[in-house]
Amino acid sequence: MSIVAGTPVPGHRAATQRRLFLRFAIGADTYVLDTHEIVQVLPLARYKQMPGMPAWVAGLAMYHGRALPVIDMTALATGAAAARLTSTRVVVVDSPTGADANADADRRAPLGLILEKATETAHYDPAAFLPSGLDHRDAPYLGPVLDTGAGLLQWLRVDDLVPVGVRERLFGAAAEAGT
Repeated sequence: MSIVAGTPVPGHRAATQRRLFLRFAIGADTYVLDTHEIVQVLPLARYKQMPGMPAWVAGLAMYHGRALPVIDMTALATGAAAARLTSTRVVVVDSPTGADANADADRRAPLGLILEKATETAHYDPAAFLPSGLDHRDAPYLGPVLDTGAGLLQWLRVDDLVPVGVRERLFGAAAEAGT
């Protein structure tokens, strides 16, 4: 049986419902970010330390002439710093800066995320992700899960990554640095 391009395949959802996700790891688990939330992927670098910030704040870098706070997702989730490997990347996302995660674009700023094994992308149907059924109040950035057949992966939500109090401190420090 041959399938003509553009012909729907019975039992399959239309390709237009699928989105591209960046896959990465925290420990042995796989997570994804919607690529629509990604501004740029950069190599891992050294960062200016930010004393007094939570241990998972890796530091501050310059990004297109403005301060870029960088957080280590492995440290945020596990307390241990991300491995400094070739596959460890800094993914720049557009993050809310104030108390309202649904704020206008003028209340958003670039935020760097250190992600391990951030070298693959894959298409998934967002509607196929299901609630985990767990209370993630201490990690509200953990979104729904998807069974890929090879294991579960979890969608990380950018808008819920940084607690409001830390957001204000991170982006306040960035403003003082000249943004």
